[in-house]
Amino acid sequence: MPRPARDVGASPFIKWVGGKRSLLEQLRPHLPPTYGRLFEPFVGGGALFFDQRPKRATLGDNNARLIATYRGLRDATDEVIRLLKSYRYDRDDFLAMRARAIDAESDPAIAAWFIYLNKTGYNGLYRVNSRNGFNVPFGSYKNPAICDEPTLRACAAALRRTDLVAGDFELVTRKARKGDLVYFDPPYVPLSATSSFTGYTADGFDSHDQLRLRDAARALAARGVHVLLSNSSAPAVVNLYREEFDIVQLRARRSINSNIEGRSAIVELLMKSRTF
Repeated sequence: MPRPARDVGASPFIKWVGGKRSLLEQLRPHLPPTYGRLFEPFVGGGALFFDQRPKRATLGDNNARLIATYRGLRDATDEVIRLLKSYRYDRDDFLAMRARAIDAESDPAIAAWFIYLNKTGYNGLYRVNSRNGFNVPFGSYKNPAICDEPTLRACAAALRRTDLVAGDFELVTRKARKGDLVYFDPPYVPLSATSSFTGYTADGFDSHDQLRLRDAARALAARGVHVLLSNSSAPAVVNLYREEFDIVQLRARRSINSNIEGRSAIVELLMKSRTF
């Protein structure tokens, strides 16, 4: 199935650590010329999905609040926008919003909560503690776009053709078939002992999960599924994938770092199954 032309206006509506918006030009040449359904089990900000706008997609993540946000925007767009327009950029309001017991609320309420904190928290970071409590401090901005209505509506329209799954990557990809495309963008193997960030969910993503992911990628490729997988350039990553995947180097830039000098270009790896 040829990929349709990209629609203007559909782009990530949240910031996300490790988001692929800045790498899209490097990623596109490595996509198969045709594919069936797109699966993104670590959807994050959804840069590749919104760039490609496939007719069929399954988007997933182990972060249930993130998936509720996508679902709320897709199914109750007007309500999410109404709520966001009612929220103020104010430190006290931010702290009150951050403290809300949000998980018992509706999808549109979770979506508005998530987007608001993403736009007003420090550096757009999403981080939780071991009790799943959002713990990012207030961000200092001149005039943050809490409600970018045109982008939200364009994204909601794109999402109406998707299935959304909250859960582990193996659950999200279990229906992938020959000719489909799976793009894995997991929390990266750290380059050093101090560079790891796995605070998207309370239980993190460890070396055992990285091994499970490699085995899942192998199994999908063996079924004729096109597999792309992003990760760091750590030697452990090369060791995991070098036998059965082609490995391509991409140039990326760290975008979330309190020190501007720490936002230099780095090498990331893109693993490609030999099904293309």
